[in-house]
Amino acid sequence: MARRDGRWTARAGAALLGLGLTIGLAGCLGVPDAPRPAARAVPEGEPSTVTAGNVIGAGTVKVALIVPLSGQGAAVGAALRNAAELAYDDFQKPNLQILVKDDRGTPEGAREATQAAFAEGVEMVLGPLFAANVQAAGGVARGAGKPVIAFSTDAAVAARGVYLISFLPQSEVDRIVDEASAGGRRSFAALIPETVYGNAVEAQFREAVARRGARLVGIERYPAGNPGPAVDRLRGVIAGGGAQADALFVPDTAEGLMAVAPALTKIGFSPVRVRPLGLALWNDPRVLSQAAFQGGRFAAPDAAGFAGFAQRYQTRFGTMPPRTASLGYDAVSLTAALVRQYGSQRFADTTLTNPAGFSGLDGTFRFLPDGVSERTLAVYEIRNNAANVVSPAPKVLAPSGI
Repeated sequence: MARRDGRWTARAGAALLGLGLTIGLAGCLGVPDAPRPAARAVPEGEPSTVTAGNVIGAGTVKVALIVPLSGQGAAVGAALRNAAELAYDDFQKPNLQILVKDDRGTPEGAREATQAAFAEGVEMVLGPLFAANVQAAGGVARGAGKPVIAFSTDAAVAARGVYLISFLPQSEVDRIVDEASAGGRRSFAALIPETVYGNAVEAQFREAVARRGARLVGIERYPAGNPGPAVDRLRGVIAGGGAQADALFVPDTAEGLMAVAPALTKIGFSPVRVRPLGLALWNDPRVLSQAAFQGGRFAAPDAAGFAGFAQRYQTRFGTMPPRTASLGYDAVSLTAALVRQYGSQRFADTTLTNPAGFSGLDGTFRFLPDGVSERTLAVYEIRNNAANVVSPAPKVLAPSGI
């Protein structure tokens, strides 16, 4: 799980401890084993969930869904909006009204949309998608004393009252290092791209290795798309009979890994001797087919929940959703469950940061007081060009700080 003293790129904040509080959100979000409702088709002749303009539902509790419906990210924004509608219907139309607003993919648009939403009486904002837009919306929300549950993957924009429901790579780093160490890997090397993403995970990787009492025997950074020289510099550590490492961490995108794989093969890298390790971005057919990564392992959310959601989404909207769409579904499902369960305290910080967390399509998650989230994750192994679960996602989150 994520830690805060030096983890999450040096953002400080105390984590809540313990799992003693049971959340009674059965049928929505909450206890990990709670049954999820089946998809509910809207009968012919029944009014749509869209009541007027871009509004989902007609309940008395108002929240805003702020996403890009035009400009940069419009396709993802539309999918998040569709997922929100699907969640609303799946949970039997709760006492909720979702005002869907377009931030145009810009911070200015996000600020304007948030201001307009609060003027219309919303109690919480779901979104935005991009980091700069989250910052803009968060500034308005803090002034209004209202919370934000955003979709950005940049932990730097998290803050008290601005919670990230997204897939943060720092949790994935912790999970894969913990699993590798538990399996006997004690000497780690890393090839990390010189990107914002690479910067975000390097500090977490160093801390995770140290926390497990393992050794970091070599680390090299490389310009995006040009790993060759860095791989050559690491040759003595990861290849040949004198290889010092027994695990190699490569947190890159599928595109980046298409350049890393042949560079590793060229120096005689053996994934049998030195296990490749990665993050959720590895779950791509292009990566799974590379000889250099056979036997490699990566951490990612359990795919089963998304698979069922994607099927229902396709039936409803006629297209497959992007991976991010499940976050829109979970954000609305969580909101509906809190409205149903917690009355006037539904969106209080103490409710949103409940240490037991919430169960969603992609597993159990919780928000920490400083806005980042922790998730239960599975570990997959690449065998025969396919990803196979070797360590299922836990049903519950461990106490923070453990």
